[in-house]
Amino acid sequence: MMRSHFLLVLLTIATTANAVVVRSDVADSRYRVPASAFPALADLPDEGHGVLIAPQWVVTAAHAAPTNCMECDVSIGGVARKIKRVVTYPGYRKLPDAVVNEFLSSHDPSGVYAFLASSDDIALVELAAPVTDVTPIPLFRGNNEMGMTAELAGKGATGNGSDGQDAHSSHRGVLRHAFNIIEGANTRYVWYRFDPPPTALPLEGITGSGDSGGPLLIGQGRSRQLIGLASWGRYPANHPFWKSYATGGPFREGLYGEIVYAVRVSSYVQWMDSVMSAQGSTVAPSTMTP
Repeated sequence: MMRSHFLLVLLTIATTANAVVVRSDVADSRYRVPASAFPALADLPDEGHGVLIAPQWVVTAAHAAPTNCMECDVSIGGVARKIKRVVTYPGYRKLPDAVVNEFLSSHDPSGVYAFLASSDDIALVELAAPVTDVTPIPLFRGNNEMGMTAELAGKGATGNGSDGQDAHSSHRGVLRHAFNIIEGANTRYVWYRFDPPPTALPLEGITGSGDSGGPLLIGQGRSRQLIGLASWGRYPANHPFWKSYATGGPFREGLYGEIVYAVRVSSYVQWMDSVMSAQGSTVAPSTMTP
């Protein structure tokens, strides 16, 4: 029982990053949007998201990919679409028992964070038939993400930066969007931070539990491009959360100061192109100049 509890906490801390947690001083209604705002958003079986990037292909985070559910559907535009296969990036690795056991004995998440940072958390889902009623989202193909203001979206758990994520919030509910500024990037990830008022953007937010693989977008309307996929989040070592948690305080996601990591799409465009081209798919063209 103890091991199961800590493993659950570990997975919550480090391997899910998804729907939208909002500012505590802004009405939740301002973050809500209709499904038509993101027609290319894919709902994976049970929970998790992906993005339609070609008529027959959805990209998502590898840890959220429906690898054991080939008889399941992906919903795009409210329509169920059959899965043909899932192609996981060769560099993706699941958390090994040794890393988990080290966390359980030390309660130090640094090894988990280091492992996640070294894993390529991306996968492609091939659909059984092309989607003809929804326009795919183009992939960002530049390398200048830092400093960009990006839009994120999801239907998972919500909450606010002061209280954290609501543990009882639905993981497949209302669609919300928010904005944040990319503050860092490496070969695998881009990341952003949940800033508190008054320095936060007007509709600042981060992803929360229930929608891994959800989109991080730049541009507006038809000029949108996909630059990231929700992957994982962490609190910095000096965040007040750790002191509270070490002394028996409750575990809370989504507090101001959390850093969220999204798969850096630009690092994987050649791999995606090669996988999709091998099947004769047409990749959505870029509509913005990097």
